[in-house]
Amino acid sequence: MTRVIVIGAGIMGLATAWELTRRGIRPVVLDRFARGHHEGASHGETRNFNNAYTQDHYLDLLQLARTGWDDLGEVDGEPLLRLHGLVTHGTGFDLGGTGSGLSTIAAALRSRGIAADLLSGVEASRRWRGMRFESDVLFSAEAGVARAAAALRELERRVARAGGDVRWSTPVRGLEASDDGARVTLASGAVLDADRVVVTAGAWTERLVPDIRLPVLRVTEETPAHFSPVDDATWPSFNHFVGGGAPIYGMPTPGEGVKVGLHAVGDVVDPDERPRRTTHARELAEYVREWMPGLDPDSGVHISCTYTSTPDASFILDRVGSVVVGAGFSGHGFKFAPGIGVTLAALALDDSARAAAPFRIA
Repeated sequence: MTRVIVIGAGIMGLATAWELTRRGIRPVVLDRFARGHHEGASHGETRNFNNAYTQDHYLDLLQLARTGWDDLGEVDGEPLLRLHGLVTHGTGFDLGGTGSGLSTIAAALRSRGIAADLLSGVEASRRWRGMRFESDVLFSAEAGVARAAAALRELERRVARAGGDVRWSTPVRGLEASDDGARVTLASGAVLDADRVVVTAGAWTERLVPDIRLPVLRVTEETPAHFSPVDDATWPSFNHFVGGGAPIYGMPTPGEGVKVGLHAVGDVVDPDERPRRTTHARELAEYVREWMPGLDPDSGVHISCTYTSTPDASFILDRVGSVVVGAGFSGHGFKFAPGIGVTLAALALDDSARAAAPFRIA
């Protein structure tokens, strides 16, 4: 019997498997797609390492994740986090949903020893001439970008080196669980037994655990774009809340331009029949034209990814019997992956372990 099986080899599954190997476990990791696929939510070169949170459960997870990112060290001569800083601006912006102002976010970060500086819009415009600001700005030098594709490669390498088994192109047909174990049936007909199964299957989570009553998971196709810079201006990562519209996020991606996206505005889709249809292209180009003088608004190259979102955008990190579920990362989970891996591994190995209350299944 395998001690732990992980279903889903995106960033959350591989981070969990890595943590399991650090605890002496040799997990089997199963993914229905081939290595490097673009069907889920973990592909691409960059993800925003955004630290603009006020809630303790997110800040705790963020600090746990930062330790993990640092432990992963350098890959190809560069850390997996590019800490070029994060600019957050716009009245009332707070991705966690409390409506806090920038000063509240700054205070929360400083209370954790995380750098946070409030700048005037004029000062920010001088520093980042490729962007336009109409009000005060929060800048954190300890944020920036996670190198997404490099992180996936490094995590898989470490899992394999420690004796874990990552199996690509291995779809799961069924999962049967009880309090003392679980049985995973593969599409090939093979059966694997385990003490615990960790499900980190993104948009396919509900189909694998139909007997677990999860919060509603809404799968959307999001289509941010990379825009070409018009000069050599310095670019931070950024969050911007414009009026009552969707938050805007972005980050520099070397070789591709500056990624800009509307947060959580995409169409609801079936992940097995994703149309890969670009939406909100006009709104995104208009935003760039108004707020990003350092980018060519007509140069957008759109990409497709999925969000799997809970109603309140909170993550699901919990255990029901012998099944551990990590899901609902709602478009803001990637940066937390090493901390989520620690949390899910603990849930798989320790019956007394619990995630923070907001992450539990009600």
